[in-house]
Amino acid sequence: MDRDIQNIVESVVPGGPVSTVTDVLDRQIAGLDALEMAARSRPGLLHRAWSSVWPVLAAIAIGIGAWELVVLSGWKPTYVLPGPGQVFPQLGKDLSESAFWSGLALTMRRAVVGFALAIVVGAVIGAVVSRVRFLRVAFGSLITGLQTMPSIAWFPLAILLFQLSESAILFVIVLGAAPSIANGLIAGVDYTPPILLRAGKILGLRGFALYRHLILPASLPAFVTGLKQGWAFAWRSLMAGELLVIIGHHTSLGVRLEYARENIDAPDMIAIMIVILVIGIVIDRLFSAADRTLRARRGLDPS
Repeated sequence: MDRDIQNIVESVVPGGPVSTVTDVLDRQIAGLDALEMAARSRPGLLHRAWSSVWPVLAAIAIGIGAWELVVLSGWKPTYVLPGPGQVFPQLGKDLSESAFWSGLALTMRRAVVGFALAIVVGAVIGAVVSRVRFLRVAFGSLITGLQTMPSIAWFPLAILLFQLSESAILFVIVLGAAPSIANGLIAGVDYTPPILLRAGKILGLRGFALYRHLILPASLPAFVTGLKQGWAFAWRSLMAGELLVIIGHHTSLGVRLEYARENIDAPDMIAIMIVILVIGIVIDRLFSAADRTLRARRGLDPS
């Protein structure tokens, strides 16, 4: 036994006494702890904020520069394609008007209501279809087909059913977003580990309780991805609807965009397009933040 201990000592500290083993091992363990703490350490808040902001600022600068170069090339006259020097002052003027904010509020109200309805419809369809094999075979391809169908193709039917009304716009928003949300939930349920399902059944989970406490939490990452994609479809459907379905004197963002086109007011038209783009980017960042938080809580965030 003493010979074995001496061999271990020689392998750790060649030629060293037995008393140094503890010190050497302590230093090695301390080094491993330091490496682990360094791997776990995260940069400061300012550094993380700057790391996420500067790529966006760089992309904006590149986009504005390319835009200005196209304008300077003379490809189109400035009354058709104005440059940043004309558009951004118009954007500032729009932002100073109360009518603009009223139109923005109307657009966002439609977006929130339509997307909320789409979540309810998509979640119910996805939950039922994912667990009933007959419905999966019968309607699985149909849901995917509805997802790939252009939203604007629904508007003739929507106007026929609901005339020029809020219902027509909400109808198309739901049809545009619900299939993506349903497919996201279906994919999440499909990738739920079978061992979790067996464990849940052993614990007595059945029916709605199985969904509530096991399947839905397990499928949440894929469901969030479906929500993100569903929002993109909902936002595009809403913009198309506001361009086609003009209701009385309700001056939404889409209506302002159409009026600017009719009046050949290119600076105002592009300014409104920038607002629509910024809203889409902000919502996308919110969904990305929710996805990162979810992955971090489940230990899936490599950072």
